[in-house]
Amino acid sequence: MDHDLFRTAAGDPVAAVTAAEMAEVDRVAVEEFGLGIIQMMEHAGRTLSRVVIEGDADRITVVAGGGGNGGGGLACARHLAARDRLHRVVLDRSPDEYEGAPATQLRLLEGMGVELVDAAATPDDSATAAITDADRVIDALIGYGLTGAPRGVAAELITAIESAPGPVTALDVPSGVDATTGEAAGAVATPETTLTLALPKTGLAPLDGSLVCADLGIPAGVYAAAGIEYEHPFGDRFSVELSLAE
Repeated sequence: MDHDLFRTAAGDPVAAVTAAEMAEVDRVAVEEFGLGIIQMMEHAGRTLSRVVIEGDADRITVVAGGGGNGGGGLACARHLAARDRLHRVVLDRSPDEYEGAPATQLRLLEGMGVELVDAAATPDDSATAAITDADRVIDALIGYGLTGAPRGVAAELITAIESAPGPVTALDVPSGVDATTGEAAGAVATPETTLTLALPKTGLAPLDGSLVCADLGIPAGVYAAAGIEYEHPFGDRFSVELSLAE
């Protein structure tokens, strides 16, 4: 935990956490306080949709992995689709391989009739086309749990995201970046904006681009139980822009 990395626009310090510390916050929130994963995922997706809708992009492609980060991206895609701003949803695996809360988000999209592009089963490069044809790309492939270099389809999608002509918005941590150190062992996305969740991660400090932190509705008691010194940074808002402390 580091209180010296990030500040709000008002100059208030915001604690930055390592991947292990954030994992403990998530564990305590779910196991000890009963906060639902789907509930936090919904907060993440809705706030992300608000951030990207503020721009002028009308064809937004969401690239979603199979974990919690991907689930937040899929929730965002649902809100974008409801507002006619969604272009495509690109998956890094078969829809049948999604489980738990991300699978719930995927089923909701399927119920809306949203077209899903399975990058693992599309040798015709339709996944790459869905990324390059978009006005903006949302990177929701890999979250803070990354260890080592991305591999396989995920690495190929990160490369496509990095080559996209339009701007990129990353959810929580840019895919390929170590959430604790900021290092990249392989393919990495370079977003214009990163919407990090609950608290900024220490590995975001060395990265370029703007940084926004989203409120997931996690009670202060969760942070206390997880050993995190925490002060609510959002005021009356549900997201807050952050900058590096000087």
